[in-house]
Amino acid sequence: MDTPDIALPAAQPLAPGVATHVTAALRRAGLPGWMPEGPGKWSLPLQFLPEGAGWVELMRLAPGTRVPRHRHSGEVHAVNLQGLRHLSDGRLVFPGDYVFEPAGNVDHWQAVGEEMLIVQVVVRGEVEYLADDGRVLQRIDTLSRMADYERFCREQGLPSRDLGAC
Repeated sequence: MDTPDIALPAAQPLAPGVATHVTAALRRAGLPGWMPEGPGKWSLPLQFLPEGAGWVELMRLAPGTRVPRHRHSGEVHAVNLQGLRHLSDGRLVFPGDYVFEPAGNVDHWQAVGEEMLIVQVVVRGEVEYLADDGRVLQRIDTLSRMADYERFCREQGLPSRDLGAC
């Protein structure tokens, strides 16, 4: 996906409300910083839903970072807290915008503009990353997200916390 040919707003400092939200999420998860997920992508777990139903997290992407083609088995609710996203359907998502993705949705998107993108997502079910021919390359579910968090805590020498509690 190419960066859209539109005028983008200049980079803004982190809004106080967003900074407070991120600080509270770090404290809740007991983490010193974001969990790296790959080049230009980090996450911060907020809650793991009961019975493996999904998870809630903050995602942070550097400008230009792409989230490859993927399919959701359940619905996704996403709110841009900072930065811009260019969705595969052509929409540009600004701070404060909400995006609903129904179960079965297949898409890809990219962080655009000059500042870090921070998105809060509620993911129900699984996420399957797809090859061009539709084969599933990677499947992420609640248990794998919990395992990522627990592994990161171990690597940092920190106890993991119960993020299933409200």
